[in-house]
Amino acid sequence: MKPELPAAFLTLPVAHRALHDLRHGRPENSRAAIRAAMAAGYAIEIDLQAASDGCPMVFHDDLLDRVTPAQGRVRDRSRAELEAIPLSGGNGETIPTLQEVLDLVAGQVPLLIEIKDQDGQLGANTGALEAATARALTGYAGPVAVMSFNPHAVAALAKYAPDIPRGLVTSAYDPKDWEGLPVDVCDRLREIPDFDSSQACFISHEVGDLSRERVQALRVAGVPVLAWTLKTPEAEAEARKWVDNITFEQYLSPLPG
Repeated sequence: MKPELPAAFLTLPVAHRALHDLRHGRPENSRAAIRAAMAAGYAIEIDLQAASDGCPMVFHDDLLDRVTPAQGRVRDRSRAELEAIPLSGGNGETIPTLQEVLDLVAGQVPLLIEIKDQDGQLGANTGALEAATARALTGYAGPVAVMSFNPHAVAALAKYAPDIPRGLVTSAYDPKDWEGLPVDVCDRLREIPDFDSSQACFISHEVGDLSRERVQALRVAGVPVLAWTLKTPEAEAEARKWVDNITFEQYLSPLPG
């Protein structure tokens, strides 16, 4: 039986890459952004990439260039090397490991963990990062869920961490937005054909595509639907007509009650 997504993920708005704001020295996926989200009472979403030695690192991009002064692929650096790389605008912040973030959050707020695609084509070359993530989560106390765009990664999470709720990150898969992903793969994934086979229990869907028939059919069937990524209160108000909760950035989503 698939685990259920804890209710807290449907009530507390989810801070995308934590409550990041470079104006206040809080880069995305940083300790400072995580502390700020916890202080505000939000759920937190983070991303994972693998270091060359397999350690799960809290970082979004495949490449270091956008948010650090370093260059090249994350997977070409060891944990120790990555831990020493500063995050731009972070007042000394460096790239954290998943274990460090787990110790920091310690179950105080819900934690939503996205496994970034390691295959390159959302294909079957998965398993190592998912297994390492499962090991890190062993014994973690508190609301936590894992998700990925890659259905094979979600299936691997079901294998390695069967008791942890897992979801598919889903999209309109417009080929213009998915450079390098074959059109036939976009066409296939658009209708979320792998929800059952990946053993997912929720989806997180692209904000501009929430009215899609397949998305709403899943919701009617009782599948929790989240939305990514809301950037204005107006967009949030519209999205909430279609989903159970939202992931937000660039503004402060209202807290319940």
